[in-house]
Amino acid sequence: MNPLPAHPVKSMAPPTSCRSATIATIDLSALAHNLTEVRRSIPPSCQVLAVVKADAYGHGAVAICRALSVQGVTRFGVATLEEGIALREAGMSSPVLVMGATLPSAWDDAAAYGLTPVVYDADQAARLAECFAHQPGPYPVHLKIETGMGRLGLLPEQVLPLLESKPFNGIFKVEGLMTHLAEADDEDPAFTSLQLERFRSVVSQIEAAGLHVPLVHAANSAAILRHPASHFTAVRPGIMLYGYHTLTSQNDGPSLKPVLSLTTKIAQLRMMGRGESVSYNRTHVASRPSRVAVLPVGYADGYNRLLSNRGVVLVRGRRAPVVGRVCMDMTMVDVTEIPAVRTGDDVTLIGCQGKERITAAELAASLGTIPYEVLCAIGPRVPRICQSRPPHSEHEPS
Repeated sequence: MNPLPAHPVKSMAPPTSCRSATIATIDLSALAHNLTEVRRSIPPSCQVLAVVKADAYGHGAVAICRALSVQGVTRFGVATLEEGIALREAGMSSPVLVMGATLPSAWDDAAAYGLTPVVYDADQAARLAECFAHQPGPYPVHLKIETGMGRLGLLPEQVLPLLESKPFNGIFKVEGLMTHLAEADDEDPAFTSLQLERFRSVVSQIEAAGLHVPLVHAANSAAILRHPASHFTAVRPGIMLYGYHTLTSQNDGPSLKPVLSLTTKIAQLRMMGRGESVSYNRTHVASRPSRVAVLPVGYADGYNRLLSNRGVVLVRGRRAPVVGRVCMDMTMVDVTEIPAVRTGDDVTLIGCQGKERITAAELAASLGTIPYEVLCAIGPRVPRICQSRPPHSEHEPS
């Protein structure tokens, strides 16, 4: 399939014109910058298969795919059939790889929408062949090899016999061969090297049998940066595109720019006397007269309840602590030390304000998790608003 032609990219409306006080702003210029960093890390001949599962890690998959298409990305990866169908229904015609588990009941839809399934089990392959036998020509699939992740995948010794079986001599065309690396971000490269050795052995067996697979891919974001031997003919950047990496030493990473900012506005200001409490279960009791700002954002929007009494936000360029329990729809912060705060003031939960900055990585560290979870948790009721068109690229279709 040919890449989708460039779509107009929606500009960000001024916050005052948005019906929602809480918005996620998507900086497409930052996305383009991060893609450039990916390309700098891989050989020029290596293709980029952009991972846009989980609604592009909470950034809005359709807008992200359109922006990346303008930058010359022609392949995308999702986790579920529903995610792939959503891209097709939005007009995306580029190849879309469904990398997760798929049920037999969904395979007719995969064919109807022209989505590329991943074969990860010999029995699955046989049943998939029955479904795709009516297709007019060999249907593209990718084979997933289990090399040490302990999840979906064919055992290395199953691959060549499967490729020589009847379904792969008429019904299927093996477009890709893939594996998933378990600890590419770890400082010790030993296990990643072992996985790559197992994977490379399968590739060698296939080549020795006179078979050709055009797309061979193993590298996630961490492997793109740390393991050049994993680049093969394609790579699968995910979190790196959105401005983060998971290398154990932050100094090892490239100059990435976070794509998403999460902001809201102060809905009300309340004065609290000493001894008065805030929110459910009275977990915060004021030890002094305090000024508290009520924010219309809560855990239903993706602001984690574990940030109760420990998170911080930015108000007028200064850090304000979360006080009391984060509620489903509201969060309270102490602005006693910040002068001139008013109802309607902008509040930044993720992003920059003045000289201060809060990243998804900082929130993740507070929560004992990873930036992926923080970004993916931002709920669907938070509007995603694109800030700008990516800069013109030599890869932009004419």
